[in-house]
Amino acid sequence: MTTTETAPLIPDFGSAETTRKLAIICSKGNLDMAYPGLVLANAALGEGIETHLFFTFWGFDMINTKTMGDLKFTMLGNTATHLPQGLGGLPGMTAMATHQMRKTIAELGIPDVPEFLQQIVDSGGHLWACRMSADMQRLSEEDLYDEVEGIISASDFIEKTEGAQLLFI
Repeated sequence: MTTTETAPLIPDFGSAETTRKLAIICSKGNLDMAYPGLVLANAALGEGIETHLFFTFWGFDMINTKTMGDLKFTMLGNTATHLPQGLGGLPGMTAMATHQMRKTIAELGIPDVPEFLQQIVDSGGHLWACRMSADMQRLSEEDLYDEVEGIISASDFIEKTEGAQLLFI
């Protein structure tokens, strides 16, 4: 390159396609913490990225048939609500906050958690349950959302998602 030539501003990465994978670990079962993983999984699938969700600890509430349709939102300890923390401990506040969040979600046309999970599966996403969490909660595949592909160990999940970008929520 001569001194009058300049390097290109935009690098050429070539046209070779790469296979991308995304692994999302869903560890929270609150209504407000269920959506980040679901939204990101949906977005990744829309981009053609192989997507796997691993539900562990309290994230199991998202795939437990007894709890998945009734996740709660609590203001208690959640400084992001920008309200006085004492309000969150008042009787009825969790029910009110959950109702308001569900109302806003519905108004925006965002699917509820079971519907969102189905949308992800229908788009080619994979749902996995954590073996240790299942054992700790004494749950079996019969207790889980039908589209969960299996209860697997953390090691198995790591194997299935080798080379994936990993998000922990």
